[in-house]
Amino acid sequence: MRSEKPYSLAVILIAMNEEDRIETCLKSVAPIADEIIVLDSGSTDRTRDIAGNYTDRVYETDWPGYGPQKQRALEKASCEWVLSIDADEALTPALRDEIDQVLSTRPVEVGFNLPWAPVILGKTLGYGRSARAPLRLFKRAGARFTDARVHEKVLLPRGKTRKLKGRLLHFTHRDFRHALYKNAEYAWLGAVQRHEAGKRGMGLFGATIRAILEFFQIYILRGGFLDGSVGFLMAVLYSQVTFNKYAGLWVLYRQDKLKPPAQNEQQE
Repeated sequence: MRSEKPYSLAVILIAMNEEDRIETCLKSVAPIADEIIVLDSGSTDRTRDIAGNYTDRVYETDWPGYGPQKQRALEKASCEWVLSIDADEALTPALRDEIDQVLSTRPVEVGFNLPWAPVILGKTLGYGRSARAPLRLFKRAGARFTDARVHEKVLLPRGKTRKLKGRLLHFTHRDFRHALYKNAEYAWLGAVQRHEAGKRGMGLFGATIRAILEFFQIYILRGGFLDGSVGFLMAVLYSQVTFNKYAGLWVLYRQDKLKPPAQNEQQE
């Protein structure tokens, strides 16, 4: 660790087959990180080799889901502060400097939200669902991730949080094919997660209504139209994810009803 700093910062990252994006991420955090922890869940490309150029804390693991995997990474951290970042994200120089300045003041807050700056099809978006600021920087003591397989959250002890001004670059999709694959995977994981929690949704009609409302919220209420044609495309894609997620939940519930009673009893 660098003793001249009044704080210590651990960067935690989970990855799989991210050789095309992980170096940009690691290079952006290296100047302020005291330790970098990478959990790799079976990459078959150069992900671990590239990560090894920035840290000797690279671990190979299985894949239990986003929440449990990030919790594993958090448990390996030892610094006062933790920055949780994804392999497809990177700090802008402005945000990196802001983090350094804020932590150097020994802030009273227990966590900070970092505004996203998604870069999709060559355009940096600023509205719609992109206009979010996830909690990514937080004090390690008492913090933990939820067990959610997807869309995990950081749970913090009681205290103030604040949103920083700098933006976190998010290279969400490699290309349109990757966007379709990723959205399908997220929709299915969301359906399974809700099914396991005993939720039923409102059938296909409810899935359709939710999808329409999702598009309206992203494109109109959150100003997605201000991002032009890419903003429209993203509003449509997110509405598709919403429909597929609740349609998937309906399918899972329907499959349960079609199972023979004896099979249902054995599973219970």
